[in-house]
Amino acid sequence: MKVAIIHEWLETFAGSERVVAELLECFPDADVFVLVDFMPEEARGFLKGRRVRTSFIQKLPFARSRFRHYLGLMPIAVEQFDLSLYDLVISSSHAVAKGVITGPDQVHVSYVHSPMRWAWDMQGQYLRQTGMERGLKSIYLRWLLHRMRLWDVRTAHGVDVFVANSRYVARRIRKVYGRDAIVVPPPVDVDRFTLSLAHGDAYLVASRMAPYKRIDLVVEAFTHMPDRQLVVIGDGSERASVVAAANKAPNITFLGAVSTGDLVQAMGQARAFIFPAEEDFGITMVEAQACGTPVIAFGRGGALDIVLRDGGEPTGYVFDEQTPQAIVAAVAEFERIEATISPENCRRNAVRFSRQMFRTRMMAVIDGALHPGEPQRRAA
Repeated sequence: MKVAIIHEWLETFAGSERVVAELLECFPDADVFVLVDFMPEEARGFLKGRRVRTSFIQKLPFARSRFRHYLGLMPIAVEQFDLSLYDLVISSSHAVAKGVITGPDQVHVSYVHSPMRWAWDMQGQYLRQTGMERGLKSIYLRWLLHRMRLWDVRTAHGVDVFVANSRYVARRIRKVYGRDAIVVPPPVDVDRFTLSLAHGDAYLVASRMAPYKRIDLVVEAFTHMPDRQLVVIGDGSERASVVAAANKAPNITFLGAVSTGDLVQAMGQARAFIFPAEEDFGITMVEAQACGTPVIAFGRGGALDIVLRDGGEPTGYVFDEQTPQAIVAAVAEFERIEATISPENCRRNAVRFSRQMFRTRMMAVIDGALHPGEPQRRAA
């Protein structure tokens, strides 16, 4: 069986690339297609020396630094891949990868990290963040995103089986494409994180500092809790505003960007990990629990799949509003139930999202797609 794996682009090794890496473990002879490949040499180990096929965008002017500016060409580019010789096509999609063209005798399984948020329900936020709410450029961009939405819906018909990385994304797939999706959480390298039974008193937030991450809310909340310590790890475009929100509070410590080893150590020492963003999944919540650390999270998006709240083995607490006041109340409620949360339960919950579990679930889905008339071993 010939297998093709389609991904948007290779630039950094992040969450979506980890999915590609695990798919290559499942299908070591698969061919890889991407729009552009600018992955640095030191991050290419998961490709194991295989040649990556790219689109014409790879050779366009300034593509290395500005390939996202060729957004309008991406649907055309992904449609130019000739996949006619492949029996199974697996797309890893957060933009256009699912739009590859396949025939009636080919099976196309699309693992959707998210329908392109910036073209659908987050268009308004995207226009605000790029300063494109008004003017001729705004009119052009709005027209382009409209065309992208039409193309996105049309190409959904070429997918045989949709896979979502969370129940939240499955609902978005249903809303956008009118299709059901099987939920398979993304792979998390939980073995890299060591269970800690001795946690300190400081709370931890660790994230890239982008506007939607809402780290500023956590920092502001802890200015109202001077008797509780907060450690902030991460860097990014919003660092200045996040530091300003701290208002030089002595109970808040900024560490900036740290090594993976230091992050693991900080997670293992934290009293709880705070996650204030609305994410499609949220891998760091799993990583924190792999260290035995409870999670306090905003109760939307992937957090509802990751943080156990009901039954006899909770692993954290979720709050309902993205406000400093809600976080203050959440910390107080967490401390009230803290004794019911054990490090062992947190670790056991994290193992549900291991790399091996991802491979097992994905292979069950693919087996069901290839043999639809037979009993299917689908993941829960």
